[in-house]
Amino acid sequence: MAILRNSEMREMNSEELDDKLVQLQNDLMKMRGVLASGGIPENVGRMRETRKTIARILTIKKIKETEKPETKQKTKKK
Repeated sequence: MAILRNSEMREMNSEELDDKLVQLQNDLMKMRGVLASGGIPENVGRMRETRKTIARILTIKKIKETEKPETKQKTKKK
């Protein structure tokens, strides 16, 4: 799976981000399993990029949650 760019992730909706997040977490789990069993992963640098991409997805999801407009209007105190 290709590593995503920030601009691509920002264009996705929350469901697509969730799907990518699950896929990346599964990939990372498989790579860690290979390491734990004493093997050598196919691409060692891929683990680091996968971890960073997972963090980016979580950050973008959090930003999108906070950007939602508030339904309550603030009133001025007299």
